Amino acid sequence: MPEPAIPASGRPSQEAEISAALGKRSIVLVGMMGAGKTTIGRRLSGRLGLRFLDADGEIELAHAGMTIPEIFAVHGEPYFRDGESRVIARLLEGGPAVLATGGGAFMREETRSRIRDKAVSIWLKADVDIIMKRVKRRADRPLLQTEDPEATAGRLLREREPVYQCADLTIWSRDVPHEKIVDECIDALHTFLLPPSPTLGATR
Repeated sequence: MPEPAIPASGRPSQEAEISAALGKRSIVLVGMMGAGKTTIGRRLSGRLGLRFLDADGEIELAHAGMTIPEIFAVHGEPYFRDGESRVIARLLEGGPAVLATGGGAFMREETRSRIRDKAVSIWLKADVDIIMKRVKRRADRPLLQTEDPEATAGRLLREREPVYQCADLTIWSRDVPHEKIVDECIDALHTFLLPPSPTLGATR
């Protein structure tokens, strides 16, 4: 992955400053299914010159290519969540990257603690209308295989939002060009990692 470009002015770009400020930490995207964690994560990793990792993809690889719905069906959700926690712990030990997590990963306290210690977390916040618009045609969302998927999504969102709010940063995921969301992530990360110095007049 190429390093973030440095502008002709010689001053490091926001991206380069973020990458330097992260050190060994990763950026972890959390939020509901359909919030855009994979799509935004890939673009964000490219901007920052970091690896992109997808926790669900890594879990499928660890299970000889079984899909997430297949793992749910064969082994059940508790088994899946235990494996998910182990995979995320391993990925966070691998140095700086942009990591997209499954919608329920952040709900486990042990995983939140690891993310807090090893990463900067971004909640991609999406409302039910956006979520359903993006996932209604897909069959790879086992938690939505119910008689009323929209009601299920609404319930999950209500249950999870108080926990998602523990993330370091919140960015609204909505129907705008992907690069606009990425720009907002970059701005928020820069402010979080490199807060502006107080002005001289602000102290006595």
